[in-house]
Amino acid sequence: MSATARLTRRRQLLAATAAAAFAPLAAPARAQTFPSRGVKIIVPQTPGGASDTLARIVGQRLAELWKQPVVIENRPGAGGNIGMEAVARSPADGHTLLMSYVGTHAINGALYRNLPFDPERDFAAVATIATVPFVMAVNAKTGPRSVAEFTAQARARRMTFGSAGNGSVNHLLGEMFNAAAGVRVDHVPYRGAAPALNDLIGGQIDVVFTSLPSVAGFIANGSIRPLAVTSPKRSPAFRDIPTITESGISGFEVTPWFGLFAPAGTPAAVVRQINADVAEATRTPEVAEKVAKAGADAYLIAPEEFTALLRADIAKWAKVVRDAGAKLD
Repeated sequence: MSATARLTRRRQLLAATAAAAFAPLAAPARAQTFPSRGVKIIVPQTPGGASDTLARIVGQRLAELWKQPVVIENRPGAGGNIGMEAVARSPADGHTLLMSYVGTHAINGALYRNLPFDPERDFAAVATIATVPFVMAVNAKTGPRSVAEFTAQARARRMTFGSAGNGSVNHLLGEMFNAAAGVRVDHVPYRGAAPALNDLIGGQIDVVFTSLPSVAGFIANGSIRPLAVTSPKRSPAFRDIPTITESGISGFEVTPWFGLFAPAGTPAAVVRQINADVAEATRTPEVAEKVAKAGADAYLIAPEEFTALLRADIAKWAKVVRDAGAKLD
């Protein structure tokens, strides 16, 4: 055998030996890939709202990407705190996620005195999904036809706005509108957004500030009339609804974000993978169309940026809560 042949043979033997040595390591690495089983996304609100809608749209596509079931579980109660605590106490492996939004994750820490978890410290910010305009809506038959007409009526008589409860984002938006418009519309808290919408349609209250996806169907069937959206620009899916700024009320622009969180301590590699997979899912034409039809705008940022956004919004909404005088035990 020539020297060249012997060298080639030696290299082949070394390669085979190395492959055999590392073979036992390869199987565990593959077994640890995420996800290794079904994934649960807990929604801390009732079905039908923006959180639930977005979780189901994205969850369906993630199940296809992961080839694992993705179960959406609604755990409402205590302003979202029941579902949030369940995720905070779950194993930090990415298989239990929280579908949260600014209303629970950035506000509850300032609103509730004795939370059994810390909204920032006990969670890993994983992936934003969308921003969702909120809409100022009135009864389609008896309500005013514009923000200007509404404020004129509010100055002439007692009017009321309904919310999902004291300290909810619906409540705080109503108080922010009062301050920006220079009116006094009285707050009527409900146990959830659905009862408030029912009373709006029934004529018991005058206005609600609620997420656009949660009332898209009511707008379509003519039950409610949208006066304006709270976002700085019009919704692509509802271009005929003006912004509140366009309607003459300055200093009132709010576009809440929605996204996924995992328990603190979830491996960074898993967090990055879920973030990348959510981005891929959201960019698919079918999902993008569903998100847009729901009145939401896709919003994709890195986990580090999401963490910084959460921290800034916690500070921002703490001031709003203080100014509104809202506090819950």
